[in-house]
Amino acid sequence: MRGLFAAASVRLVCGVLWLALAAAGARGFETEAMQDFGTGPQRIDVLSTTDIAYMQPVIDAYLVRHPDVTLHYVVASSQEVYRAVAEEEAPFDLVISSAMDLQMKIANDGLARPLPAALMSGQPGWARWRDLLVAVTQEPVVLLLGRDALPPGTPAPTTRRELIDLLRDHPDRFRGKVATYDPAVSGAGYLFAAQDARLSDAFWRLAEVMGRLDAKLYCCSAGMIGDIAEGRMLLGYNVLGSYAPGNDADGLRIVELQDYTLTLLRTALVPERARAPEAGAEFLAFLLSAEGQALVAEGAGLPALDADAFDRNPHLRPIRLDPGLLANLDQITRRRFLEEWRAALIQP
Repeated sequence: MRGLFAAASVRLVCGVLWLALAAAGARGFETEAMQDFGTGPQRIDVLSTTDIAYMQPVIDAYLVRHPDVTLHYVVASSQEVYRAVAEEEAPFDLVISSAMDLQMKIANDGLARPLPAALMSGQPGWARWRDLLVAVTQEPVVLLLGRDALPPGTPAPTTRRELIDLLRDHPDRFRGKVATYDPAVSGAGYLFAAQDARLSDAFWRLAEVMGRLDAKLYCCSAGMIGDIAEGRMLLGYNVLGSYAPGNDADGLRIVELQDYTLTLLRTALVPERARAPEAGAEFLAFLLSAEGQALVAEGAGLPALDADAFDRNPHLRPIRLDPGLLANLDQITRRRFLEEWRAALIQP
């Protein structure tokens, strides 16, 4: 170890204002936001890591076809979503999360109901696991550059090695200006870091360079992207691209690294404790329909499922939706990984 985490110069930045209670079922887990849509007598409770604004176009279109429904939508972090379902048995009818590993654990532990065969039959094999878990989006994990990130005349890095060189060559420029997830508090951040470590030795060299530059660690995409957009940070590593503004928006630039770009599958399941499992599955079926996927892509701005994307873009590397995701959730494995991460980030 290179120092104690409590003495680190790395600062955790988290711009989320937690609300106190969930509105459905168990009351202990922490939520970020919640909203009711519709006024019908039939209630559907949805728990999700996806911000309300991204899902509202899909919800509004669904309620046009189902005016008898009130859809209660709750947003929480991926860790809290897992806690609500696995530990508190909160009776949500549909759970959508960006933390593929935690969703896989819920399904693998027998806490998810089988989804209708008609819903699953049209999905690509890589986008589903058994009849319990299904992807609803596929989202690249990107490098996000602020408007002043690059020195004049310097091209954007295209690989992790080029990113390492950029940071090493300009330490004064990037000191205190590099952002990434804190894998100790972010479920998605831990997933991305663990996948990085599996795919490339360059990840640990990059982590050490970021540590020497006093990288700032974030719990959530919104805070990281906001700070880059406002110039407080110059670049963000492993940002969920679906939440980042498009290229040239506010001077921001999205870079899909060509050595590989991790691709997250945002997944959905119906919990075993659901009060209205059929209604949850029906909303999921609409989300996966042609209309629902068009609304996801055009109205919500999230990348819809695209079976040919990986063939067209060989640098995209899907995070596999299989029980291999569970290996990094082992407590000993997780503790060792986080110790190595802290050692890389904390420089004497």
